[in-house]
Amino acid sequence: MRAAPGRTPPAGLWSGDARLVVQAWLGTRLVLALTLAWLMVSEGRGLDELDNWDVEHYLRIATDGYTDPTKYAFFPGWPLLLRLVGATGVPVLIAATLLALAFSGLAAAALYRLAGAGPVIAWLLAPTAIFTAVGYTESLFCAAAFWAWERASSRHWGAAALLAAVAASVRVSGIFLIGALAILALTQDRDLGPPGGIPVPAGRRWLERLRRLAWLLVPVAAVAGYLGYLYLETGNWLAWFDAQASGWTRDFTWPWEALQRTLDASDPAGYPGHPEWAWVFRFEIVSMAVGVVVTAYGAVRRRWAEAAFVGVQVAAFAVSEWFMSVNRAVLLWFPLWILLGRVLEGRHPVSRSRRIVIGVVVAAALLVQAWWASLFLTGRWAS
Repeated sequence: MRAAPGRTPPAGLWSGDARLVVQAWLGTRLVLALTLAWLMVSEGRGLDELDNWDVEHYLRIATDGYTDPTKYAFFPGWPLLLRLVGATGVPVLIAATLLALAFSGLAAAALYRLAGAGPVIAWLLAPTAIFTAVGYTESLFCAAAFWAWERASSRHWGAAALLAAVAASVRVSGIFLIGALAILALTQDRDLGPPGGIPVPAGRRWLERLRRLAWLLVPVAAVAGYLGYLYLETGNWLAWFDAQASGWTRDFTWPWEALQRTLDASDPAGYPGHPEWAWVFRFEIVSMAVGVVVTAYGAVRRRWAEAAFVGVQVAAFAVSEWFMSVNRAVLLWFPLWILLGRVLEGRHPVSRSRRIVIGVVVAAALLVQAWWASLFLTGRWAS
């Protein structure tokens, strides 16, 4: 893997070393696999634990289609891919797991191209990394969205549009990606003339911007296609929103009310039989705060497209019934991981004491990652 043209990975702790990216990917996947192995030995669990929570929904859609209206909440790209692979005879659960692992590697490669090794390692160490190793949409979406952003940043808008269409077929976050790419298309600097030549007329620059925007009709068509399918099935253009509300209590709620409900849910006294719930909801609040910080940072740095990508998602979560699934959504926020990676990289030679501190942080991150994986693999609430 090499850094994208014009974006040299920063020197520092990891010096943009692709080998460390591969080692980090293998190491974090190993931690998740060892967590499952430990549960299999200590509690007699099996590989069917990989089928927990939304994985089960995706697998049922892949095999049986949309038999339940509440499952309209799940976009069709991932189940369709699983059905295609399952048609070859590979058990669909195994296919989902292997594909998730592969796509997490592709996502890591894209993030490396965007910003170097530090952001990739930060992303791989995310507490909720288990969702990039099981049959959820996070790996596929991140692979498609990160590469779409890399291609758009490199001014290859045709490839970016096709990748964004894949992302948009997988989850509703693709709509936010399209919007952010539209802002990038309007704000991206590009010299259309020869170096030192005559300045390019403003009209031609606007034609170039319109050309970039026109490419985004491709991912827009992917979203429109699914909504059109739901209308043909139900006669209701709002079928997706209704499925979200009826199946996952995602009705519109004022942000302060959603925050209060999340604070209530984070009280251990509220769910004495499920002590982990309080911790997960506390993390949801932290994740929202992180999203606000990343959005503000992008705005201050005038990185409008990146700020919009994160900020719109934060706003969407803020008006839900409560803050839910934000812990998983942070995996999609590549501006966050780029920022964290740059902080870890630093601008000066790395001292021994700083290496020790970072080593402790990495070890703690792996422990939290294993804990979170154990929640998911034992069927407990894991966001």
